Amino acid sequence: MKRDDFRRELGQQLRVDAIRASDAAGSGHPTSSMSAADLLAVLLDGHFHYDFAHPENPNNDHLIFSKGHASPLVYAYLKAAGAIEDDELLSFRKFGSRLQGHPTPVIPWIDVATGSLGQGLPIGVGVALAAKRLDRLPYRVWVLCGDSEMAEGSIWEAFEHAAFAGLDNLVAILDVNRLGQRGETMHGWDLESYVGRAEAFGWEAIAIDGHDVGAIEDAYSRAVQVSGRPTVIVARTLKGQGVKAVEDQDGQHGKPLPDGEQAIAELGGVRDLRVEVDHPEGDGKPHSFAATDAQRPAYEVGTSEATRKAYGAALAWVGARHGDVVALDGEVSNSTGADTFAEAHPERFFEMYIAEQQMVAAAVGMQVRGWVPFASTFAAFLSRAYDFVRMAAISQADIRLVGSHAGVSIGEDGPSQMALEDLASLRAVAGSTVLYPCDANQTVALVEAMAVAPGISYMRTTRGSTPVLYGPEDSFEIGGSRILRTSASDELAIIAAGITVPEALAAADRLAEEGIAVRVIDLYSVKPVDVETVRAAAAETGGIVTVEDHWPEGGVGDAVLDALSATREQCGVRKLAVTHLPGSGTSQELMHEVQIDADAIVAAARELAAARVR
Repeated sequence: MKRDDFRRELGQQLRVDAIRASDAAGSGHPTSSMSAADLLAVLLDGHFHYDFAHPENPNNDHLIFSKGHASPLVYAYLKAAGAIEDDELLSFRKFGSRLQGHPTPVIPWIDVATGSLGQGLPIGVGVALAAKRLDRLPYRVWVLCGDSEMAEGSIWEAFEHAAFAGLDNLVAILDVNRLGQRGETMHGWDLESYVGRAEAFGWEAIAIDGHDVGAIEDAYSRAVQVSGRPTVIVARTLKGQGVKAVEDQDGQHGKPLPDGEQAIAELGGVRDLRVEVDHPEGDGKPHSFAATDAQRPAYEVGTSEATRKAYGAALAWVGARHGDVVALDGEVSNSTGADTFAEAHPERFFEMYIAEQQMVAAAVGMQVRGWVPFASTFAAFLSRAYDFVRMAAISQADIRLVGSHAGVSIGEDGPSQMALEDLASLRAVAGSTVLYPCDANQTVALVEAMAVAPGISYMRTTRGSTPVLYGPEDSFEIGGSRILRTSASDELAIIAAGITVPEALAAADRLAEEGIAVRVIDLYSVKPVDVETVRAAAAETGGIVTVEDHWPEGGVGDAVLDALSATREQCGVRKLAVTHLPGSGTSQELMHEVQIDADAIVAAARELAAARVR
């Protein structure tokens, strides 16, 4: 069989298998898969270099389905490549199957979970950056995009950064099938609108008929020769191509074909072609950065330092000890503290500019290749990338996020900068770790712990200087806490974290003068929370005041209540948190106004103690 004929037949097989999988499941997106089948057939047969027997091979190319709803096509190509068998293909979307409704890394040949549109290309930028600057290997990153997701702003963050970074190892394949979930996409089949935008961003853009295997071959061959800039192949296709009942028909998105057997017959029947996917060329080893001796940052008890600055010093130190640590920052490194890492390890620092979605996506892409990314910006602006964090958890990604300038304690900048919901949002991420250090030495220890922590971890740092309470020799583990004041006669406990810890200590001193003994707990690990210490405080004191620079919902107070939810101990809990919209002012003015300072803690403790006496 001639090569073009084989590729046409392979494309038909991919369509048929996408239909079969969706029919077996009773759901799926076969028409979205059918439009891109020829694009995948040519890619697999001659341009994609991958050793399916060894998915961990560092020289493998990467293929990311940004249009993750076309998962029937993913599983059809895996069958054609010999990675899975037909019986597994037909387990699509069934309980217990690896072949889920949208692809996830449960399958070893899938790098990241996709399905939330607009994410695959930004993650591909991260993988391509890793290839160029970290691994220093010639593997290529291919990303299949849908035309509907071109309305997502994150796609254009990716276009901007890929061109700026000169990622000529990145090829986006844009499946322009004209139809979205309901009706026509913004630009329909106006290929020039996509070409013009891509070229304006600095990309090589190639417009083709996405069902002409010869044109597809020429486009791929041209793309791999482009130097100094990424390439997008803008392919005009037909949604549901090859089956008259659904081809280019609105209303056929996201469901099996009306008559699967008839559609399969129309496409020429079931086939069992196998494509010998080329293995990667060469056996290069990823570049590694040598670990070096470096002095651990240490701060003298009784002095003051901002935890954001301690974060930067700690990250530079951890980066010296671990050559796989990399840092990304959203153009605020001189405020987050990440500039210290940039100065110490410039080859492993990535300026992502004011593009928080691309920053988090790049971190996800880099960890695909085994790097250990820390991504930092102002805590308020991480919310722009929240969906990327959510999807990173589904990808089982290991990334570390750091948000500085959180809470009313930032002062005069006002509420748009204050991040009063970050603890809640990051606690809600599956399997996440949420840390909120109160001093510099604690920050150093927790950054060290984050470097080896699995999953999504988040550290909240403080803008202003806080007293150094702990010595550099003190150890802090994820899931722990620290009791700073206690006695046999404790009447209640104050549980604080971060900026409110010094306030809690000041309040405890004042209450002691009034004859009210209180326990002070530094709950630096907001998730996982130290359940044992919290429950012991409830049992031994009978009253708890929580205080936090955060909205009442989902933060420290709720973490404490969650810890107490399964206990039978009778304990009064008073939550102090930010309950109304703040304005500008000094840190102390604002903390007093929203009633999370020492004055408010003393008042709440008095009321709680008095209520218990009655």
